[in-house]
Amino acid sequence: MAIDPIPQVGISKIIGLLEVLDDAGGRYDVFRLARDINYEFGEILKVIKAAEMLELVVTPGADVVMTGAGSALLRARVNQRKKLLKVQLKKIPLFRTVVEALNRSEEHRADADAFREIFALHLPAEDSDALLRTVIDWGRYTELLGYRPDEEEVYLDQAE
Repeated sequence: MAIDPIPQVGISKIIGLLEVLDDAGGRYDVFRLARDINYEFGEILKVIKAAEMLELVVTPGADVVMTGAGSALLRARVNQRKKLLKVQLKKIPLFRTVVEALNRSEEHRADADAFREIFALHLPAEDSDALLRTVIDWGRYTELLGYRPDEEEVYLDQAE
């Protein structure tokens, strides 16, 4: 299974992108989008890539288009959004790797360094600390993962 990094953007930026797309009828030219919302082009590409990995948008040509999953997420209440995103996270190979490692560990928990090592092995060009922070942030938002900062321990929020 090939593991790709996830863009280091917050869930709130992804939801913000969906809101902008919704206001525009679900479709936006990427270049115009960056200009209209005053984002640097590279930054908006990260947000779009994250949304695309979560299957919330597709990018035909130079456009970004909200999917049915993106529309459903936008219309959902907060707890339902978390559930919908949790389903999407579980499809991403990086998150599957994290969940599988936690399922194999005692009490479904592991030291954060174990994941830094996994990320360094599979994604040597990536900043393992930054990637881990994003994984934890997305995982905590969706209640897939939990994190104890004092112990630097990652755990499955509920045994998966």
